[in-house]
Amino acid sequence: MAWSAAQAIDQEPDGNVAPIFAADDVVEVEIRAPIEEIMRVRSLDDDMDGTFSYRDAETGELVTLDVGIRTRGRFRHDERTCPFAPLRLNFKKTKGTLLAKSNKLKLVTHCRTDSYRYEQALLKEYLAYRILNTMTDWSFRVRLLRVRYVESSTGAEVVTSYAFLIEDDKQLGKRIGMDVDDSESTTVAALDGAHTNLVSVFQFLIGNTDFSPIKGAPGESCCHNHVLLKNEERQISVPYDFDVSGIVSPPHARPNPRFKLASVKERMYRGRCANNEYLESTLQAFRDRREDIYGLIANQEGLSGTEKSKTTDYVEEFYKVIDKPRLLRKEIVKGCLGP
Repeated sequence: MAWSAAQAIDQEPDGNVAPIFAADDVVEVEIRAPIEEIMRVRSLDDDMDGTFSYRDAETGELVTLDVGIRTRGRFRHDERTCPFAPLRLNFKKTKGTLLAKSNKLKLVTHCRTDSYRYEQALLKEYLAYRILNTMTDWSFRVRLLRVRYVESSTGAEVVTSYAFLIEDDKQLGKRIGMDVDDSESTTVAALDGAHTNLVSVFQFLIGNTDFSPIKGAPGESCCHNHVLLKNEERQISVPYDFDVSGIVSPPHARPNPRFKLASVKERMYRGRCANNEYLESTLQAFRDRREDIYGLIANQEGLSGTEKSKTTDYVEEFYKVIDKPRLLRKEIVKGCLGP
């Protein structure tokens, strides 16, 4: 059976949702580890021991899990960009806890301590994931945390800030009935056209150009800021990492020079013309979820009134494009990538 964009917003999870990604309320967490050493060494391979603590929502009891911690990422791994790097958490024993079914998870951190702009940017990147979740279940789930980082060598608090966990590739695959596809590349024709079209329009909504659903950047495996998944019926490419998009717009974001854009806030459609047959149903799906998207922005904990207003205005500009035939034809229909 062919998959359509209309189905994307009506999917139900199949029961394989890890507990941490089964709700949207903010979890108060303490991470106790040699934070200073982790940020100084910035190993991509070796974990340092720490603990991850939270209070059980039902009993109120403190739950403490052993966890291995290392830094991760590419651009944000660079200390010049993010003195406080993103982390990879490797949980030891999680059965019966909020982290059950979760062994290795990415943690998106605040990048720069005591920076209002970077904390707001983190919350807007979290929102980008939530917007895509609103459109399709074939997307990475996220969970917002309020983390108190404690230096284990001294017991001193380093910082308390927002962060969010991202569903693991294999968790996503299990939830939607697919396997992670380790192919070195793929083709537009091989990907599910309706899902690819929906994701392409989503990338236009958030003002993102830093991706490829079919191949990796030079020196990378497939795909650039996308993960391939497949089953017997289809192959899909699921996006992640939206930090240099227009909707997030952190201070370090710069547009790719080859696109000749004035700033990351300037939109450019990078969907494929071959999938324009799905465009009508895709755009209707976004229209149907317009108020839900505005609601996500309005209700986002931690996001300031000013940033809520700016983010809403940015999304409204997207809707002006898709609701005006002349702009739609110019920006999307004729702006698509051939063939």
